Amino acid sequence: MTNIAQSGLLILLSLFLILHLLILLKVTPYHFVWGGRLKSDKEMYRFEIFSILVNAFFGMVVLVQGDFLTIDIPKKIVTYALWLMAGLFLLNTLGNITSKNKLEQRFFTPITILLAVFSVILALTN
Repeated sequence: MTNIAQSGLLILLSLFLILHLLILLKVTPYHFVWGGRLKSDKEMYRFEIFSILVNAFFGMVVLVQGDFLTIDIPKKIVTYALWLMAGLFLLNTLGNITSKNKLEQRFFTPITILLAVFSVILALTN
């Protein structure tokens, strides 16, 4: 189960990184994210850069947890980070549910629930 959670997180986080890069580069419209509430390019740049940094950090946590990245971080800190990830993914799920964008509601809500579940699995097995 741990391998599935690690792989699932890494795949989904990588896909989200690509999505946020495409939005940042204006290949994909930004009304698909942040609940459809972004009103300007300036807002989009701020929020998307934040998303990219957070997703990259989460990916690094999973890589460290799975010993794919050898950084000497105490196991307890990695476990706390995984619980933090689970909590943020649950909050993100609430945001997706209340989104003005139906695609975000229907597509991203189950994905963020899955990300939260994967994070909890890794936190419990770490």
